Amino acid sequence: MYGVSTYALHSLPLPDALDQIAGLTDYVEVMDDGCHSIESADPLLSYDLKYSIHAPSRSVNIASTLEPIREASVRVIDDCFAIAAEVDADVVIHPGYFAWVADRERAQRQFARSLAELSAAAEERSVRYAVENMAWEFFFLQTPDELPLPDGGAGFALDVGHAHIKGCLPAFLQVPINHIHIHDNDGKEDTHSAVGAGTIDFAAVMAAVRENSLVPVIEVEGIDAVKSSISALSPYL
Repeated sequence: MYGVSTYALHSLPLPDALDQIAGLTDYVEVMDDGCHSIESADPLLSYDLKYSIHAPSRSVNIASTLEPIREASVRVIDDCFAIAAEVDADVVIHPGYFAWVADRERAQRQFARSLAELSAAAEERSVRYAVENMAWEFFFLQTPDELPLPDGGAGFALDVGHAHIKGCLPAFLQVPINHIHIHDNDGKEDTHSAVGAGTIDFAAVMAAVRENSLVPVIEVEGIDAVKSSISALSPYL
């Protein structure tokens, strides 16, 4: 079994994206941003699908040293948890970032504070969530040495493309993984290419998928890349 992220069709309205993806799989990860922002569970409940949700990230920073922004970011993600609870979906979040090197230590404390609050909210709503590794400057959780996370209530979501760019995918494959995003690249740019179009060793990735009893979520650019990735992964599934 595999999931497909609506990222593949992020320029289309969410119902159109769901219509296309539902023809390929019964598990969809909704990218809760842009055209696919969800304000209620209603658009999802109209389909007979299993879901996970990628919480809003483009305007969110749970590690912000500006407390009003940190608090608002936690509220935005908790709103996502509320919708996830209605559709029995796990949630993936980004770890946040710091704007200046001198702010790193303070931002780290803010990150830990946010995770504690989010874990309490997730427990109250009976929702599971995981934090995704990043590949961009100033973001937290770029390498395995930042694990375990500062709060035990959060899982770890491995983005294989991000880890490949940072040159630490083999090390990330050795840690416990709760969720996984599958896409390819050349080790330099985050292109979200089809599986097989880059230089990632997917035999090793899929071995970790089996070891951790995961359902991989294909997070590529375009529906053709989704179909190509499904074909490339079929020997492992």
